Amino acid sequence: MPELVIQLTRAGFLALLWLFVLAALRVVRSDLYSASGMRVPMPGASRSPGKSRGKSKAKTPRQMVVTHGALAGTRISLDGRPILIGRADDSTLVLDDDYASTRHARLSLRGSDWYVEDLGSTNGTYLDRAKVTGPTKVPLGVPIRIGKTVIELRS
Repeated sequence: MPELVIQLTRAGFLALLWLFVLAALRVVRSDLYSASGMRVPMPGASRSPGKSRGKSKAKTPRQMVVTHGALAGTRISLDGRPILIGRADDSTLVLDDDYASTRHARLSLRGSDWYVEDLGSTNGTYLDRAKVTGPTKVPLGVPIRIGKTVIELRS
């Protein structure tokens, strides 16, 4: 009987090891796609293209909403002034996140469009899974990821 228990324990550890290897490969794959700017389909994140995107082009953003992270539910009115995002105390949106830099990103109004700009952060700013390398226009409802925090512009 002890021989059977030992063999089952070995098989269980082997199964756990393979689960760990597969999870690590999944993380590496998503990081590679994220860095290259390619889109990876995310389960549960699909949107109906006709409903949200058709209406959003005619509307202008009026608020910035934190959708994920420690500050989820936080809303900031967009009044035309630039919004500084980071860990600094004088930021408009102060993030308590190890993956956010002191002065991480800035949202600014140019004409009638809002642009996000990475301010030389260590971990980068992502607009809909694409890394922001310069001032980039932010459409309504498109997620901006800074560390563990996800932000959207809404009307």
